[in-house]
Amino acid sequence: MKYIGIFIVLTTILFLSVLNRVHAQISAPGSSATVQTEYPSFPETDNIYIFCTGNEGIQAADLQAQTLLTGTKNFQWEKYNPASGSYEIYLSESTQGQQSAVSSLEDGGYRVTITQGETVEIYRAWVFNNNLSANASVDNSTCESFVLKGSFTSPALTYYDPANNAALDIPQDIMVEWLRDQTTIGSMLEQTVFDPPAADTEYTLRVFSRFGCEASAVVTYESIVTKAQFRVEYIDQNPNEKLEAPLTVNFINESENGDRGRYEWFFYRDLEQIKEESENTLQPVDSIMIVAYDDNPTFTYENTGTYMVKLVSKKVSEFHTCVDTFYMPQYIIIDPSFIEAPNVFTPNGDGTNDVFIIKFRSMQNIKISIFNRWGKRIHFWESNNVRGFDESFTEAVWDGRIGGRFATPGVYYYVAEGRGRDNEPRSAKGFFHLFRGND
Repeated sequence: MKYIGIFIVLTTILFLSVLNRVHAQISAPGSSATVQTEYPSFPETDNIYIFCTGNEGIQAADLQAQTLLTGTKNFQWEKYNPASGSYEIYLSESTQGQQSAVSSLEDGGYRVTITQGETVEIYRAWVFNNNLSANASVDNSTCESFVLKGSFTSPALTYYDPANNAALDIPQDIMVEWLRDQTTIGSMLEQTVFDPPAADTEYTLRVFSRFGCEASAVVTYESIVTKAQFRVEYIDQNPNEKLEAPLTVNFINESENGDRGRYEWFFYRDLEQIKEESENTLQPVDSIMIVAYDDNPTFTYENTGTYMVKLVSKKVSEFHTCVDTFYMPQYIIIDPSFIEAPNVFTPNGDGTNDVFIIKFRSMQNIKISIFNRWGKRIHFWESNNVRGFDESFTEAVWDGRIGGRFATPGVYYYVAEGRGRDNEPRSAKGFFHLFRGND
């Protein structure tokens, strides 16, 4: 029975010792990441706690030792000295509490020995204050591109094998990315940006490690380029309807970062004329009708045709003159001239169809003669400078009177002729009926 009692006591002591080792620990509640040591010779492994400090010189690392031992006990903290390859006293305290903490620690290895009578517990850990810093700049700014240059600094994370003092480095796997607004545009420290923006733009270099530590730097690209752009505004004509000549157009300059007074507008000739001339010669054909240098020009197209406009915007800086070109997304199409007349009108004063209206478009001049059934001209209307008639392209040319008196109901004949803005002769003729009252 005596040996059985001794066995039970020894078993209980061993169990409590194991239990204490299972539950006692050294931890770092404020750490950002934890990895394990890979000692080549030392038979055990320890935790490595990484603290992302954000600023150089800040010692954010702290450790906390925990034990299940009750009563008064001693916590002795030691710091590893790579020069001697041994642990040296750092802090010692006696307490009845079950934990002890040390804070504002320098990088390195720490060991705590917890002693209570014959009971001894030993724990180790490594801590690193991991501060990343980043820098960014702009270089080689030209009209075509510029270079974002980044750099970063990161402390070496080096720990040592307690058995042989061998130095081991912890890989951080640092990655970088360049951002414009929230969009990633590259993942290299030196990033070439093509097609530079026409506005001053901020770029952010973000540097981050596998431990969640990161740093950033912001740099502003000061634009030396321009982006040409414009829109058109048709005067007195609906862009959703067929256009007629003469057509007056305001060109609204919406270019970015261009220099006032340095815009060049190229107004091209009618596309069909250019094609026709090109087919009949081997020599280059001049396709430019006129070049304007206004910031916002107004141009009147006197003739029908298909037209294109190009804007060249310039930005002059100390070392570069950057140029950008913008073509209209669609041609200005002015429809060919034509003349059209109704085959009936009713000048009875009811407000509907009371006048004989000729419809035409893109005419330079026009003459309209009206004849009775015996071939006598009874009315004449003429215009030698037709400038368009709102959106309807029409003109009232006869009110149904002859010499101030109502014309007799019946059949009449009209002849309309003139020259169109396409420089083509145009004509129309035919019979029409004049009705009045119940005729």
